[in-house]
Amino acid sequence: MEKVLVTGATGFIGLHCVQQLLEAGYAVRGTVRSLSREQEVRDAMTKAGTSDENLELVEADLMSDAGWPEAVAGCDYVMHVASPFIKGVPKHEDELIQPAVQGTERALSAAINAGVKKVVLTSSCAAIVARDGKGKTHFTEDDWTDTSSNRTPAYYKSKTLAEQRAWELVEAQAGDQKTELSVINPAGVVGPMLSRDIGTSNAFIAEVIKGEVPGCPKLHLGFVDVRDVASAHLAAMTRSEASGERFIISERELWFKEISDLLREAGYEKSPARVLPTWLVKLLAIFSADLKQIAGMAGRATYTPADKARKLLDWQPRNVEGSLVETANQLIDEQLI
Repeated sequence: MEKVLVTGATGFIGLHCVQQLLEAGYAVRGTVRSLSREQEVRDAMTKAGTSDENLELVEADLMSDAGWPEAVAGCDYVMHVASPFIKGVPKHEDELIQPAVQGTERALSAAINAGVKKVVLTSSCAAIVARDGKGKTHFTEDDWTDTSSNRTPAYYKSKTLAEQRAWELVEAQAGDQKTELSVINPAGVVGPMLSRDIGTSNAFIAEVIKGEVPGCPKLHLGFVDVRDVASAHLAAMTRSEASGERFIISERELWFKEISDLLREAGYEKSPARVLPTWLVKLLAIFSADLKQIAGMAGRATYTPADKARKLLDWQPRNVEGSLVETANQLIDEQLI
């Protein structure tokens, strides 16, 4: 039985990767910052109806060398899903960048030293779509976020620099037996939760249906169901043609207004109906950390088609509009908000 290490096993995406790997017949070792959270992961598998017989949990922290060699020992593959994220804007961008980059260095170096066959890294469309100041709207896997720009949010920089460091480590290998790398670049991830970690995009959905968002900024972004993000990880892990490739993972792009209208039609009447002018969003961003994160993207369309994943991974995602409503229903039904 092949064994897969999943870092960040308690996270929104990580739990779905663990669940799908177990269902596919793999042994799974998951990293957690503290073994006090082990039961949380096992309860999530119970909730999903998945046996945890072939699951083990070990401690490893992105900011510590301890535990990484032991975590990867005996593993055939690694899914490096763990990455820091905070709501709003950090006091200093290094609060996000250092754990992301150093964590990637630790996980990738340990995997390479252990002779792991392949690492699948969870990056983000944030490593692709940051504006270049030229009004670009259509992006592919050949695009990279500009980390030198002061306008680029810290989270976008963290994902970009961490992914670039992963490619550097893999390309620097010597010898015949080399660890391969595939990278998954999801858009906004929504969908069902296996624990009380609801995910970043789902947290935003929660704010919308609670009526905490005063209006709809002119935001246009890709979205994808978390289950389809996890399945893309598995496909990239097992397909040889995925080695050395990045994959945008997005089912479709939606304007914020379309999302809000969809939720209001589903019965969530507090979802805003009015559109906020872009000038107002940028003005309010001076006083709001949350708005500052998105102000630079307001007023422009962003297209991130997943044609490459559909072709090379035979990736066939579900309709994300249904996922958005399913998310809202679960948030209410399970009292997650």
